[in-house]
Amino acid sequence: MSSVIASTRFSVLDRSRTREGHTDAEALRDTVTLARELEDLGSYHRVWVSEHHGVPGVAGSAPTVLAAAVAGATSSIRVGTGGVMLPNHQPLVAAEQFGVLESLFPGRIDMGLGRSVGFTDGVRRALGRDKGDAEDFAAQIEELLGWFRGTSPTGVHARPAEGLTVPPFVLAMGEGADIAARAGLPMVIGDLRNRERMQRGIDHYREHFRPSPWAAEPYVMISGTVAVAATPEEARRLLVPEAWSMAYSRTHGTFPPLPPAERVEALTMTGKERGFYEGGLAGHIAGTQEQVAHELETVLKETGAQEVLVTTSTYDRAALLDSYRRLARIIYA
Repeated sequence: MSSVIASTRFSVLDRSRTREGHTDAEALRDTVTLARELEDLGSYHRVWVSEHHGVPGVAGSAPTVLAAAVAGATSSIRVGTGGVMLPNHQPLVAAEQFGVLESLFPGRIDMGLGRSVGFTDGVRRALGRDKGDAEDFAAQIEELLGWFRGTSPTGVHARPAEGLTVPPFVLAMGEGADIAARAGLPMVIGDLRNRERMQRGIDHYREHFRPSPWAAEPYVMISGTVAVAATPEEARRLLVPEAWSMAYSRTHGTFPPLPPAERVEALTMTGKERGFYEGGLAGHIAGTQEQVAHELETVLKETGAQEVLVTTSTYDRAALLDSYRRLARIIYA
């Protein structure tokens, strides 16, 4: 095995994607089941869940609640959020939620934090937020971490968060790399489809990183889709449902449940849909074990990342688990 792969952590973000013909409840249970299976493989460091509101294609709307279910169903793998969208929440409430998680599952909880404020204007209105709330992300992180350290000027104490250590991570989109660097926090950055932009973010983060009580040195986690199968064609088919959902969202304004690959392949697409669809299939790490190992080694050498967060979504859950099994063989080849 490549030494660079051997020295890298691998983790998984499961976004609880809904599938055509299946319920939201099934999507959430699928996430919990996958976490148990990933733990059993013994190759993955952490499993994270996400936050989306009002999206037909995603069931995971309450990440700390789902993280509790995942942590309760597992015993050793780290569990966290990728992420809690902090502009949607009062920092005190977020601190309390993570404090409860850490108290129930000590030493296993991660606090991934993002700055998104909703997929559409309607969702933002329903949340009582607007795009401008994301501009306060750095101050919101500072306030959140202050609740754990007991430094709030309000005189209020966050219980049971105060005094606990829950590792924070910043999801770096746009200005996120600068925010993570100045706060001295580990950074999660994607995606693999735009390597140049990702590398610019990583370079900026490392150049401007300020050590903090949370991290003495930069920590980079790169995120993106990794699909491994017996043949390149099978690996590509794993990408088809998500690529079509993304193309549909770009052309129809709503993000739908994942369709089976065979249905997508039988569709007649408009030129615009085809362009977005083909674009959605490009740039990911996908192929056989040998091909994926080579590509991973390349990107890890380029970025110097300490961890890879795999974010693959597809309709066929059995094929998805098989992909994670094959990736585990690469990790511990």
